[in-house]
Amino acid sequence: MDLLDIGYGNLISKARIISIIHPSSAPAKRLIKSAAAINKLIDASSGRKTGSVIITDSDHVILSPLSTQQLQSS
Repeated sequence: MDLLDIGYGNLISKARIISIIHPSSAPAKRLIKSAAAINKLIDASSGRKTGSVIITDSDHVILSPLSTQQLQSS
């Protein structure tokens, strides 16, 4: 299993990732809000500013403190 470090020792399976997007767009903000409403939001940012939003095949939305560029190079 290939894992991706999403910051502060948090890991997720690369095979489960559908998309990694920037958090400042309006659609990303709506996605975060709707995921929180149905308990599918995982905040892995450890209280830091969100750098990217990861969408998985199980419809979970994961907030990471690392930017999309940092995750891409991993």
